[in-house]
Amino acid sequence: MVDKLVNSEANARRIAMVESCFGSSGQPLAVPGRVLVGEGVLTKMCRKKPKTRQFYLFNDILVYGNIIINKKKYNKQHIIPLEEVKLESIEDDPRGYQHGWLIKTASKSFAVYAATPVEKGEWMAHINKCIDDLLRKSGKKAVAEHAAVWVPDGKAHVCMHCEKSQFTLINRRHHCRKCGAVVCGPCSNKRFLLPSQSSKPLRVCLRCYDVLSGAKANNLADSAHKSNNQDSSGEEDSDDDDEAQKGQDMAHDVVIYDDRKDALVPMG
Repeated sequence: MVDKLVNSEANARRIAMVESCFGSSGQPLAVPGRVLVGEGVLTKMCRKKPKTRQFYLFNDILVYGNIIINKKKYNKQHIIPLEEVKLESIEDDPRGYQHGWLIKTASKSFAVYAATPVEKGEWMAHINKCIDDLLRKSGKKAVAEHAAVWVPDGKAHVCMHCEKSQFTLINRRHHCRKCGAVVCGPCSNKRFLLPSQSSKPLRVCLRCYDVLSGAKANNLADSAHKSNNQDSSGEEDSDDDDEAQKGQDMAHDVVIYDDRKDALVPMG
């Protein structure tokens, strides 16, 4: 189906409509070979609280943004190359959110939730198919290491490491960029370079710092040993900041595109 939509007028119209919804705040999305596969509203688990986000699945990227006016205006556009993505299903919490999965990349990972188990299955199936097709065509291998999923602020009232420091308006929460734990300042007063996430050293907890430092020291020692042998022989999640959303009920309507009908078809 995707191959049939490449360079079609219907696909061009759909992509142009997505661009118009983001307006000047978004990046151009129309590139040769790109196809809009489907769209829908998902609940994204952000640092402070869950929030609804509009998602668009293309055959090579996943795009999402804040909903200002449903079906008309979005902002804070995020673009994720699908070649970097790995999905991981989340077990349902009888007392909390259900029908969720993790979207993991080298630079950022987070949880999303669909309205029904059918929608969850359809989303994961379509995303995974796009990923498999991309990797097969490019000959690339899937990314091996992914960023940690941050523990939401509300899940930790005290530091998850020392288990003594209680968080207040003055004693702020911090997230370790390596493991995602919520920790106090003294338990995360070290920084370490994580190239997949940033070109600058990032805040990490003391436990992760010790592990990372030890691994780095071992790697340096191994490199030095090999070199000698050769010589002798020859903070913030920007997605948490919302503009006021218009008061309205936004259903989790999820659609894929059917090239035979040039129409929207419920993904579930």
